[in-house]
Amino acid sequence: IVIDDIFYDFDKWNIRDDAKVPLEKLAKMLEENPGISIELASHTDCRGEAEYNRELSQKRANSAINYISSRGILITRLQSQGYGAAVPAIDCACADCTEEEHQSNRRTTFKVLGF
Repeated sequence: IVIDDIFYDFDKWNIRDDAKVPLEKLAKMLEENPGISIELASHTDCRGEAEYNRELSQKRANSAINYISSRGILITRLQSQGYGAAVPAIDCACADCTEEEHQSNRRTTFKVLGF
C-alpha cells in the first residue's frame, strides 16, 4: 500500500488542500480493511525550539487523525505521534537547508501497526 506523505506550511498544523488526497486514500483503505490499525507520525523542520516542535508535530498528527476519523474510521484504530525535528526526511544543517528541504521535513507519515 503506497500512500503519499502529507505536508504542512511553516508553523501550521491545519490540513492543506493537497493533503486531502492522500488522507482520503488512507481513509478508503482503512474502510476497506477494518482490521488494520495505523500510526500517523508527524514531524517538523529544524527551525524552532525542541519542545515547541514536538508540540507542533503532535498537533499535526492529531489533525490528520481528526480528518480520517471524520470519514467514519474508528479513532481506536489510529495512533498519533509527534516527533518534532528528531527524524528528518532530509538531514541538512538547519541554517543551510533550502525551503524545499524544510518542506520535506514538515510531514506526516503512515505506518501499519496491526492487521
